[in-house]
Amino acid sequence: MRIDKLVSNMGFGSRKEVKQLLKKGAVRVNGETVKDAAFHIDAEKDEVTILGERVVYREFIYLMMNKPQGVLSATEDSRDETVIDLLDTENRHFEPFPVGRLDKDTEGFLLLTNDGKLTHQLLSPKKGVPKVYYAHINGVVTDQDVEKFAEGVTLEDGYLTKPGKLTVLKSAEISEIELTITEGKFHQVKRMFEAVDKKVIYLKRLSMGPLTLDENLQLGSYRELTKEELELLLHVSNN
Repeated sequence: MRIDKLVSNMGFGSRKEVKQLLKKGAVRVNGETVKDAAFHIDAEKDEVTILGERVVYREFIYLMMNKPQGVLSATEDSRDETVIDLLDTENRHFEPFPVGRLDKDTEGFLLLTNDGKLTHQLLSPKKGVPKVYYAHINGVVTDQDVEKFAEGVTLEDGYLTKPGKLTVLKSAEISEIELTITEGKFHQVKRMFEAVDKKVIYLKRLSMGPLTLDENLQLGSYRELTKEELELLLHVSNN
């Protein structure tokens, strides 16, 4: 890897700014000053320092966010705030993106990464990665609804969903439920309840695959996955 690419990728400036650092002799590789931007290094073995500060190379970043309502699951938008806007500069320079989507008015667990291969695997219909949601439903959710969801429901466009596991936590005028699905169709949870003549009025994603939302994360905050969480995620994506 070129030295200017590594230094730039680690957030020390644009390629142009990095070249200025190199010219000033601020960059050292294994203790030797390097001024050539095209100088190639082994990111795994060579020690790179900038003004004495060691540069630790990382290719991928994995973040768990508690997405708030009113924020788009997108990398950029001309009108609305996106989940990327909630990240600090240190994390944004990795250019992460949301894995799947949560509706603007839905909150809860969202994974952000720049690992395209992992994202593809987690979202592949063949993998059937489960996602668990908690919701408030306008209407009494019944055992009959549970049975219908277990068979799959037909949406307004004629699509028959895969079976979903519906658990009724509170059956009342405003019901509380948990729903596990293995798909990610547009507005799927809302459309599934509309198919049984009910309306979702609050929706929160609790988990995705082996990962559960950290209860200590406030709305709009995020953290990196732990080593154990990342290992669980990679295991799921590789099997």
